[in-house]
Amino acid sequence: MVDYQQLLSERVKVVKPSGIRKFFDIVSTMEDAISLGVGEPDFETPWQVRRAGIASLEKGRTFYTSNWGLAELRAEIAKLYQRKYGLTYHSDKEVLVTVGGSEAIDNALRAFISYGDEVLIVEPSFVCYTPLTIMAGGVPVPLPTVEADGFKLTAERLRNAITPKTKALVLPFPNNPTGAIMNREELEAIAAVLRDTNVLVISDEIYCDLTYRGEHVCFAELPGMQERTVVVGGFSKSYAMTGWRLGWVCGPKELIMPICKIHQFGIMSAPTTAQFAGIEALRTGDDDVLHMRGQYDLRRRYLLGELRSMGLTCFEPEGAFYVFPSVKSTGLSSEEFCERLLQEQKVAVVPGNAFGDSGEGHVRISYSYSMSHLREATERMRAFLNGIQK
Repeated sequence: MVDYQQLLSERVKVVKPSGIRKFFDIVSTMEDAISLGVGEPDFETPWQVRRAGIASLEKGRTFYTSNWGLAELRAEIAKLYQRKYGLTYHSDKEVLVTVGGSEAIDNALRAFISYGDEVLIVEPSFVCYTPLTIMAGGVPVPLPTVEADGFKLTAERLRNAITPKTKALVLPFPNNPTGAIMNREELEAIAAVLRDTNVLVISDEIYCDLTYRGEHVCFAELPGMQERTVVVGGFSKSYAMTGWRLGWVCGPKELIMPICKIHQFGIMSAPTTAQFAGIEALRTGDDDVLHMRGQYDLRRRYLLGELRSMGLTCFEPEGAFYVFPSVKSTGLSSEEFCERLLQEQKVAVVPGNAFGDSGEGHVRISYSYSMSHLREATERMRAFLNGIQK
């Protein structure tokens, strides 16, 4: 009889399943349940973008592209960074098209992390960073952030965490799950700590277009940071293109070429149809992004007000499309709160500890859903909290 546990990689054994998907899978089996758990836009991909994908199929453009991605798409990505941030990336060797932002992060970690290298990971943060670090053979080192600091990474915390084994820093702003952003002055303080080190920065900026106060600052635009930073971006959140699975990574060729080496053997190339759609999104999608951002902002303010009126302490998110209220006042742990809310009121949210130990005592609620969806969910949440208080 086969011993499957003996066959498994030790690295895979220690990786826990996603705390997000656990509740998503449960709610999918419940009638009349409402999910606020998955960070997926409720908007359709803009029509002209879908039309470009359809046209590529009608014209028979179903071939492999270059490992790097279509030249036209890489050129548009390079133009985007020049236009928005004044950054110059050569599209031939400094821009790589990937299967979503997650593949870019995975490949970047595998390209640079050797066994035992330490990777500093800002927490709370997206669920993939720690597992991918472990599977690359690295040692994840959490950098907890707290609500009192606006869930921002401080220079002092970063400085104290760097050791001779530190290879990389994962910098995820705007942040999932907290919705925190970091402004130029705050990022400059981080850059000042890094300048005299050999630490790589993986700057996950997938939510860069969803910033509600001020303009997003790309970490690579700070003096001296472009040479050590790989910037991860993509189409999923900004353009409502989650299912197209299309992202990118930009950086110096010395950093991007090793990432492409892994990409070419594991993936070959991103989906061709999606790449043609991506070209159209970058050329004509600015107004669509602005419209969606405006709608998210309305939902953000509505949900923040509702949660506070229920008596929950809630940090004001300034980016992405999540709120991260504290549920400590209920006397329940994050897991208990989410499980009871799901069972008693059929509303799914995600426990904060799914995003790192520092997320305990909070829950993540996505407002990438319609207002009618949010209204019904908040009514049920209010009933749940009233029941606890009784």
